[in-house]
Amino acid sequence: MATWRQFEQEAPELAERIRERFTAADTHVLATLRRDGSPRVSGTEIDFSGPDLAFGSMLNAVKARDLRRDGRCAIHAHPAEGGDAKVAGVAVEVTDPEEKKTYTTGGEPPGGFHAFRLELTEAVLTSVEGDELVIRLWRPGNPVKVLRRT
Repeated sequence: MATWRQFEQEAPELAERIRERFTAADTHVLATLRRDGSPRVSGTEIDFSGPDLAFGSMLNAVKARDLRRDGRCAIHAHPAEGGDAKVAGVAVEVTDPEEKKTYTTGGEPPGGFHAFRLELTEAVLTSVEGDELVIRLWRPGNPVKVLRRT
């Protein structure tokens, strides 16, 4: 697993393109695992905080309970031109009060919140280039793999 910063160091061009996709919209789709192992999708906002891709949740929301039980998740950037971006990994809850403060710009929301950082296991950008579908895949410690389909 890797931080966002490690991704930027290992695959700077791909990390930049994926970051552009995530910063192009405010909301994205988070996939978590329910207690029975079936998928759950929820809306989420993300932020690039220090070396991490971070996101939050209202206190005790079902997605937060999913992640506290099993941190495996994926986040799909809001669809738009520029490619289809996805990241996957393990969400780690930030519980230290001082560290958690770095995840809020306007102070803690009323009622509290959960803050998570994503330990990346992969990042994918899929785009159409000419008459090809181009898939760029990065996994920690490996070069970017490019697959082309016509």
